[in-house]
Parts: sequence; C-alpha cells; structure tokens
Amino acid sequence: MSDYALRLAETLATLERIASDYSPAALASSLAAEDMVLTDMILRGGLPIGIFTLDTGRLHAETTGLIARIKETYGAEIAVYRPDENDVAAYVEQHGLNGFYESVESRKECCRIRKVEVLKLALQGNKAWITGLRRAQSSTRIDLDVQEHDAAHGIAKFNPLADWTEEDIWHYIRSRKVPYNPLHNKGYPSIGCEPCTRAIQPGEDIRAGRWWWEQPETKECGLHVVDGKLVRKQKVFTS
Repeated sequence: MSDYALRLAETLATLERIASDYSPAALASSLAAEDMVLTDMILRGGLPIGIFTLDTGRLHAETTGLIARIKETYGAEIAVYRPDENDVAAYVEQHGLNGFYESVESRKECCRIRKVEVLKLALQGNKAWITGLRRAQSSTRIDLDVQEHDAAHGIAKFNPLADWTEEDIWHYIRSRKVPYNPLHNKGYPSIGCEPCTRAIQPGEDIRAGRWWWEQPETKECGLHVVDGKLVRKQKVFTS
C-alpha cells in the first residue's frame, strides 16, 4: 500500500470513528481545498457528520460560490453561520472597515467578532468538531495531532488530514473530481477573507498570502488558539 493510500485509509477510519463514537459532530469548513476533501469523504460516504461554514461577510465571491456547488454536486446543503451585525458595526465604527491592517490586536479583534464568536455558536450541541488543518501548512501547526481535546469549547477536536501533504490533497481532488475554489488556480493556496488574503509568489510559503503584513508566528485567526497557543493542550492517544 502506498503512503497516500495508507493516509487515505486512516483518514476514512478516523471519520467513521468520529461518526460512531462522537455523534453529533461537525466539520468546520473554510471551503478550502482540505475542507473540500473532507466534505467529499463525508457526503459520498453518507457519514452522519454535519458540515458548516462561517461566512464572515468579507469572503471572496469564489469562496461563497462553493456553497451552491456543494449542493449541485452532492445534493446536500451545509449550514452557514454569520457574525452578529451589531458587533460588526461596533468594530467598524471604532476601527474602520479595514482597521485590521493597523495592528495585530485590531486584526485579531476582527477575527474574534467575525469568526471566533461565530464558531462558538456553530459548535453548540456537538461532541466533536473536525478541521482540515495539516502540519505542513505553517510553523504554528507542525506538532498538530489527529485527535485533541479542545479546552476552549470543552469537546474533542479532530484534524484527520494532519499528516497529508499538499500533493495528497490535490491528488484526491483531481482523481475524484471534487469541486474546489477557483482561486486555488490563481496562486491562492490558502484562502481567508478577501482583504486579508493575496496570491503568493513562486517559492513563498503556502501561508504567505494570509495576513501578509504580519510575522508568521501571529498568523492564526483565533479559531485554533487559546491564550496565545494553538488549542493542543492535551494529547490524546488511542489504540
């Protein structure tokens, strides 16, 4: 069995275990390539795992367009959660529409309002949540575990693609004709909010286009951070 085939089998087994032992569980999809891989596995496999996305109000049209493409391809709708309009308005009044460029603090506050608080709402009632994080994505994710305890939300957290490579992701997408964000074809390996994401240049790190004006060690939005550290407080071992 090839390394790819082994990783694929392990990932499918992880998803089946989540569906069996941690129901209800949900995939938090950013609609990025990794999350489309997991979406395909869940929907084609008929697994009882929910899928939701956070529409921050600042996403590319190409990103939000994937919601309709998922329905067209799989006949399934994913849940969409949006930030509180009053919180967004208060931020814009204090910092300006694009105040996140001013400092790391103001950027993280924008992420908190548009993502972190919304995630809390989306995860209510779930025993586990699933992400498309991979160790190879950035310096902040190099010690990522497949299964963790998320102390921030008090539930299990799974990263089934933790040890997948970029090549693995695209082999799966192309071989199975999985719909994906067309921005990936325009130099965007990592895609977030439109004003906070740019295409990368040849040779740049795959996360270089995210919050490009900041240092690599600050490039997390807060969804996977507690007290300044990635939510990886307790390593979980399974037989």
